[in-house]
Amino acid sequence: SIPGLAQSSVFLLALHLLQGSSASFVQLNGNGYEGVIVAIDPAVPEDETLITEIKDMVTTASTFLFEATEKRFFFKSVSILIPENWKNITQYKRPKQESYKHADVIVAPPTLPGRDEPYTKQFTQCEEKGEYIHFTPDFVLGKKQDEFGPSGRAFVHEWAHLRWGVFDEYNDDERFYSASSKKIEATRCSTGITGTNGVYKCQGVICITQRCKIDANTKLYEKDCQFFPDKYQTEKTSIMFMQGINSIIEFCNEKNHNREAPCLQNKMCNSRSTWEVISSSEDFKGTVPIAAPPPPPVFTLLKISERTVCLVLDKSESMKNYNRLNRMNQAVKYFLLQTIENGSWVGIVDFDTTAHIRSKLIQIKSNSERRKLLESLPTEASGGISICSGIESAFQVIKEIYPQVDGSEIMLVVAGEDKNIRNCMDKVKQSGAIIHSLAFGPNADPAVTEMSSITGGMHTYASDQAESKGLTDTLRTFGLGSTHLPQHSLQLESKRLTLRSNPWMNGTVIIDSTAGKDTFCLITWDKQSPGISLWDPSGTPTGNFTMDEGAKMAYLSIPGTAKVGVWTYSLQAKANPETLTITVNSRAANSAVPPITVNAKMNRDTNTFPSPMIVYAEILQGFIPILGANVTAFIESNNGKVEVLELLDNGAGADSFKNDGVYSRYFTAYQDNGNYSLKVQASGNTKTVMRSLRHLPNRGTYIPGWVVNGKIEGNPPIPESDEDTRTNLESFTRIASGGVFVISNVSKLPLPDLYPPSQIRDLEATSGEDEIRITWTAPGDDFDVGKVQQYIIRISGSILDLRDNFDDALQVNTSDLSPNEANTKETFAFKPGNISEENTTHIFIAIQSVDKSNLTSKVSSIAQVALEVLMICKNTLIYISKQISGLYVLRDSATH
Repeated sequence: SIPGLAQSSVFLLALHLLQGSSASFVQLNGNGYEGVIVAIDPAVPEDETLITEIKDMVTTASTFLFEATEKRFFFKSVSILIPENWKNITQYKRPKQESYKHADVIVAPPTLPGRDEPYTKQFTQCEEKGEYIHFTPDFVLGKKQDEFGPSGRAFVHEWAHLRWGVFDEYNDDERFYSASSKKIEATRCSTGITGTNGVYKCQGVICITQRCKIDANTKLYEKDCQFFPDKYQTEKTSIMFMQGINSIIEFCNEKNHNREAPCLQNKMCNSRSTWEVISSSEDFKGTVPIAAPPPPPVFTLLKISERTVCLVLDKSESMKNYNRLNRMNQAVKYFLLQTIENGSWVGIVDFDTTAHIRSKLIQIKSNSERRKLLESLPTEASGGISICSGIESAFQVIKEIYPQVDGSEIMLVVAGEDKNIRNCMDKVKQSGAIIHSLAFGPNADPAVTEMSSITGGMHTYASDQAESKGLTDTLRTFGLGSTHLPQHSLQLESKRLTLRSNPWMNGTVIIDSTAGKDTFCLITWDKQSPGISLWDPSGTPTGNFTMDEGAKMAYLSIPGTAKVGVWTYSLQAKANPETLTITVNSRAANSAVPPITVNAKMNRDTNTFPSPMIVYAEILQGFIPILGANVTAFIESNNGKVEVLELLDNGAGADSFKNDGVYSRYFTAYQDNGNYSLKVQASGNTKTVMRSLRHLPNRGTYIPGWVVNGKIEGNPPIPESDEDTRTNLESFTRIASGGVFVISNVSKLPLPDLYPPSQIRDLEATSGEDEIRITWTAPGDDFDVGKVQQYIIRISGSILDLRDNFDDALQVNTSDLSPNEANTKETFAFKPGNISEENTTHIFIAIQSVDKSNLTSKVSSIAQVALEVLMICKNTLIYISKQISGLYVLRDSATH
């Protein structure tokens, strides 16, 4: 079982979760990208000029992209999603499957005031697609062109992040490096880009330029030194360095890529050029260049309108088993009472061999409509099954209000197999409706999953195992599809306990200040209604629960906004044994203050054993990452077995970036073939911190200024903030579902060790008088789990030699180094010994891990030490370390 999380709640979360996969709808048809969605956030004030500028940006980006990819790719069709709160115009159409959840580009207010840099939310591995691109209104309107270049060029820079999983070729944290030429070079690609290194300072309207000074420790330029490109030059690469330079029209390729530079592209993509990564993509492999110039993109304007949902509920014989009918009704009642937003239209259909319309569409304006819908749920299960009848009746219900079913949602709950389901597959596909589906047990028809997939809906399943809690958790996210964030239902608690000798189930629920509106508490039981007590944070007993003995549930809606703090509950079972659950949901307390949210996902929807998977959970308040939370993933297989993983935001193992609010972990504990479901629980205490990042990763390059006729002409500086600015956050809890993924090819036979230790990517160091001290995060025997057998540490005076010929480099004696458990901090000190290369200015250090089966990790990132020559004796140089800077490079990154 999943400790502390509820089972009736399994179904409830399933209802919530069916909001639809966040996967992009973009498809490459011929050489043109179709189905691109640009969504304007409802928080953006109405401005029709924004729509015009979005069209212009995409149109110019399409031509630029076509030329940059050697006449391969362009934008063919683009939908612009208009917020519901903008006025109606006749040319606006109703969306079909398009929603905010599927948006490729979001036009929204900046992360923090003044932060208008375009960026791509990208926390996966090299070559894997990103989540979305974020542009601000001021950026789209052309008000930031001096700082980031024309918007169409910046769009292509971000599209390369999003679509092909490449990374930036600049590095604001390491702007300079010592090249193999022994010169200090600006981190860039290609090195053919000319410019001036300088310090540009302004006080009021008076600005001065100063020469860069050398830092005595690093032997590189000091922190305030920047590279200012020449405004007029001829170099053509690279778009992933500085897309705003007019001459730049290409991506760096194998011939001109700067493998020495300490940039993210080198770190994340094993020092391959961006064009090499793009050339290995499925997009590239499936296309050939075309001679004719591409047609301009076709734009469709879509306006979000009221939500329309029809519940289509299985009441066939299969629903008699495992208490399925009652579990479904508990969850649907919860969905109707709390999850679905006011203003939504809801209808209900149930089906066995035939379908029955139980409620036509009703617009929810108050609790009276919600209560009326509760009367329409099926009370008994019998007969055969006809899923198509249920769906066709749902279309009939919707068409009574809307002539077209475009954009409406059907929530299908089904347990049995139906050999005729494919009879309506084409009709469903062409309808424009979104089919979310929840399947009970192992025998639900696989075509149900396909139906959700082709319509942009989400599919999930609920295990029949007595210990499973999957239902409530899976339903929780159902409301997220096209609704504005303040309306989202937030799950704060979900617990389940089977009581035997001790009849009491006691606990607490934290209401934080970003939540608390429409707070709703649900309690369920198996046999007999329990005694229920609830106290608010001041200790006052609260509320009378509504008892629904038939459905074996009790619920309480707290009016207005619930008090912030710790609420306490006590449930007393009246039967032995008894299973009790408690689930608490809420909404944002204030529409002007974004609530804390958690989103969970796997790195892919389907996988083949033994390939590893990665679990991700992102915690945000608005667009600001939340750090320091305790995040736990529960992965449940078809048979009810649960794997529990602690997710980490430490920049090690599966986690790409430290302190970005994305918590990650490898998953390799495959039990069976078939469906697995992901749920995540996140909590933070008052020591949890919120961080405003100065440098958003994966963004368009900020241009500090230009060199014109030998003089620096500076641009407005980006708003300064301390890189480590963090503000304390109150205690909170959240639960999220990451949907379902499918594993195949799992072997039941004993297998050898398949997984090596993960690569060390955070190698850093400090220096003593005559020794080098290095630190890193320990990998595990299997990626980031367990403990490695040994570390191999090697050093060289040449970064290229160390990367390309690691096994031939000088090995450090590590007999005193005993590895620790994965994800703990390792520290080791050693004397550098003799390095034979002449004219060396740095020592480079790298590590490889070895597990008990002698499987080795990839060679680590490389750390460097600036040196002073102490003595030359018989052509051997002896050095003392001055300082090590963490230089994150995967291969051949810089020679010092």
